Amino acid sequence: MIIKVFSERLTSSKAAAAQAAETIQRAIWNSGKARIVAASAASQFEFLDALTSTQGLDWNRVELFHLDEYIALPMTHPASFSRFLQEHLIGKTGITNTHLLNGEGNPAKVIARANKAISEAPIDVAFVGIGENGHLAFNDPPANFETEEPYIIVNLDEACRRQQVREGWFKDLDAVPRQAISMSIRQVLKAKEIIAVVPDTRKADAIKVCFGGTITAMAPSSILRTHPNATIYLNKDSAALLTPQTLAQFAASE
Repeated sequence: MIIKVFSERLTSSKAAAAQAAETIQRAIWNSGKARIVAASAASQFEFLDALTSTQGLDWNRVELFHLDEYIALPMTHPASFSRFLQEHLIGKTGITNTHLLNGEGNPAKVIARANKAISEAPIDVAFVGIGENGHLAFNDPPANFETEEPYIIVNLDEACRRQQVREGWFKDLDAVPRQAISMSIRQVLKAKEIIAVVPDTRKADAIKVCFGGTITAMAPSSILRTHPNATIYLNKDSAALLTPQTLAQFAASE
């Protein structure tokens, strides 16, 4: 794993998008298609805008998987992650080969379909964020580091749910669902490459705990340190609490 720190949020997002586009193109060259996983969060706006603006990518050869989705939330809801991907990725690129998680469907059946599809071949690249509580996908602390199931049902902790309110997705805490379907930690780590885009001051504490402390289920994204090809894109705000020693350990700052 490496950490890259940029002065501005937009600069970081554009750099991450350039790496993502190169990875997608390389996968298409090598195998005729690219299998990707995309996150749905406020932290991904600029990244996805830059990625979808990249010229020359054959999106018809891209297969898209969904990172997580609230249970019992309709796709018409502003907070629906399926809706987010439709608006910020699918609609802009014309991707047709998608595996979106239906929040209103029977969770067991939705998970069974998703598990079958994602297990057919390796994922080339996963685009992820990191929550204010350190979560990876919707795996809140203490995260399950052991299950081999690709998708699982998770309970959302209060810190995670409050983040969704602060970001404006829900009017109050009671409106935030208490459960979600999430890609498991081990499934995220199975991606050949992971690109995490994590801007903003409000993520600084999580970044410090995940990359300046120990690898623990109480800081789920700390597990990214075990991946041989993960890149964490930060800006000066989200990286503010990292020590020079930590930055040097995970080389490199830009």
